[in-house]
Amino acid sequence: MGIARLAVLGLSLAAAVGAGLIAVNLATPEVPEPVIISAQPVEPPIRLVEVLVTARELPMGARIDDAMSWQKWPEDGVGETLILRDARPNAMEELKGSVARQSFFAGEPVREAKLIETDRGFMSAILPSGKRAVAVSIAADTSAGGFILPNDHVDVIMTRQLGDRFDTETIMQNLRVLAIDQTIEEQNGERVVVGSTATLEVDPAQAEALTVAQRMADRLVLSLRSLSDSVPGSPGYAEFLLNQEEAPQRSRIRLVRYGQTTDITTTTN
Repeated sequence: MGIARLAVLGLSLAAAVGAGLIAVNLATPEVPEPVIISAQPVEPPIRLVEVLVTARELPMGARIDDAMSWQKWPEDGVGETLILRDARPNAMEELKGSVARQSFFAGEPVREAKLIETDRGFMSAILPSGKRAVAVSIAADTSAGGFILPNDHVDVIMTRQLGDRFDTETIMQNLRVLAIDQTIEEQNGERVVVGSTATLEVDPAQAEALTVAQRMADRLVLSLRSLSDSVPGSPGYAEFLLNQEEAPQRSRIRLVRYGQTTDITTTTN
């Protein structure tokens, strides 16, 4: 075979291979780049600010001195009553010495409305204007088994023995418990918390009547009220007020002072 024929055959093969490669490339479609679709819209980052909170649980009447810390809080959830570090960087020092007017949970934002800044007694600071605090001696069997706590509401029941019969009546209703003195006692081999003195919020007339009742009664019993009918805003409180208006509970206690007899009548509300 001549050199010329070999050259022509080689060129023909090369052209055929090139044409085949071109045909293959034209027949195979280009693979498109993958498109990533987000399942959820991208949200803007949450802006955080530092809010003053309680570092641990605080009962009513406890000092807040070393129980505060700064905690990051979403800016959208910050109300006007919260204390911001940007606005009051020295708030922890400023609030030292304050007393909790109500109990705090751990991590709860500190609100000044729930604090009392006072260098006097806590009890006089939390008493509303025109109210008095009267202590009543109690025991576990006269205080709902020891389950009465500060801020609960109670009725006062007086029991007396008159000859061969007993006279029992509710002399006051819906009184707020300001404080309760609790001690630990052992009963049936178990240690239990028992209150020995309850301090109740009363008006001046009720204070006199309750003082006399403690001297007259064989026993005073505190009856724990349901939260649903003792606190303003609760479902049954409106019904309680309506019943009091239609038939107010009056208590009359005869007080003898310097030979003069006076009937003290109180209306509970």
